[in-house]
Amino acid sequence: MKRILTLGLALLMLMLAGCSTEVTEYRQQQPALDIFHYFQGRTEAWGMVQDRRGKQLRRFHVEIDGDVVGDTLTLHERFVYDDGEKQQRVWRIRRTGDNRYQGTAGDIEGVASGQAAGNAFHWRYSMNVEAS
Repeated sequence: MKRILTLGLALLMLMLAGCSTEVTEYRQQQPALDIFHYFQGRTEAWGMVQDRRGKQLRRFHVEIDGDVVGDTLTLHERFVYDDGEKQQRVWRIRRTGDNRYQGTAGDIEGVASGQAAGNAFHWRYSMNVEAS
């Protein structure tokens, strides 16, 4: 049975990695996360958009279909927000070295960079989001 990922858990891992000086502090934590294996196939996630003060602005559900070819993971994300808006994003994530990754998507500025260590994954990118 395919694992169901709650976006809250993913965000928690990212936040914990972000609060740390280095993601490598998690290298001993098990089970080790292999994003290419984890996101192969279909994954579902639920999450929310918050303002800077932590106030929830919107909720969403996303279906993610992942496909691995060589050293590239392609993620097809389909978002449905609680107000009915739909959005799609396609990530192309490449392994660039030992536990290091780079990725691009149409609405992301420049190139995203990531590093895995133990059960944590630190993913950094810039994205313009409309403020309401």
